Amino acid sequence: LLLYLPWKASKCFFFQLQTLERDEDGNCTLVEEFILLGFSESPEQDPPLFTIFLTIYTITLIGNLGMIILIRISAQLHTPMYFFLCNLSMADICYSSVITPRMLTSFLTGHKSISFDACFGQLYFFVALVCTECFLLATMAYDRYVAICNPLLYPTIMSQNICVTLVAGSGFLGLVSAMINTSCTFQLSFCRSNIINHFFCDVPPLLILSCSDTYISEIVIFAFGCIEGISIGMVLVSYAYILSTVLRMHSAEGRYKAFSTCASHLTAVGIYHGTILFMYFRPSSSYSMDQDKWTSLFYTVVIPMLNPLIYSLRNKEMKDAVLFNCQTRKYNQTK
Repeated sequence: LLLYLPWKASKCFFFQLQTLERDEDGNCTLVEEFILLGFSESPEQDPPLFTIFLTIYTITLIGNLGMIILIRISAQLHTPMYFFLCNLSMADICYSSVITPRMLTSFLTGHKSISFDACFGQLYFFVALVCTECFLLATMAYDRYVAICNPLLYPTIMSQNICVTLVAGSGFLGLVSAMINTSCTFQLSFCRSNIINHFFCDVPPLLILSCSDTYISEIVIFAFGCIEGISIGMVLVSYAYILSTVLRMHSAEGRYKAFSTCASHLTAVGIYHGTILFMYFRPSSSYSMDQDKWTSLFYTVVIPMLNPLIYSLRNKEMKDAVLFNCQTRKYNQTK
């Protein structure tokens, strides 16, 4: 509901702009649907691609849902860090589901067209969830900063109300970013072609198709870059304080424990933000739509699958929670 209502408001605003543009530009026939070329124009390659992406999507759902369920049923994981991780897994499921099912349908049926409304909705939810995840990762870095640098005040600073507020704030900022970004993109006229050399509706390939002035939309992309920069800045500042605190620790065991609690998050942040920065913030002369498709594939489809593995394989508390629940279930069955 929180995603749907702002989407409807954004959509109404967009169609109001489009009606005005249709009236003023009588010589231009606006497209009513787009064609997503995807990864291959050869139908013979669709079955193996369908199998690969269905496997990845299934692992993504099982991994993230399994992590959410494990956190919910394990009392020892009812801490702020795992509360944020639970919401991160939910965001991974949602924004992977915005992209992958539509792509799987295209592989299965061979129909590559997507309606104007569906393209609008896909871009809106995608931007909202990506921005939300950016701020969630920054929030998780702040949580680690408080836990390591101010351990005595940690229960007070990261109270339940504060944690809920931080997650809600991340979602709100994501929705605002999506409303602005999507409205600015779809108020443009698309009358040159309706063929998108991509596997989902993203801003750069849509701007290429536009026959309107894209200056404002490019400004919005720059503003999105500022959001990305703020998120990365929060992570870097948090870990600068963490590093300073850890280096002052006298116990080698304490330093190892502190670094181990941050290793998974740092890995996820590096992969996620590194891919997005490479995708959206390069010189325009180096753009290649074929290369961008594979880069986009990594952070929209592959990273949501990797996150549960990153946060569970090197996390002793997660392993202990799995072992405890397995032993409890086995005990209950024997009893």
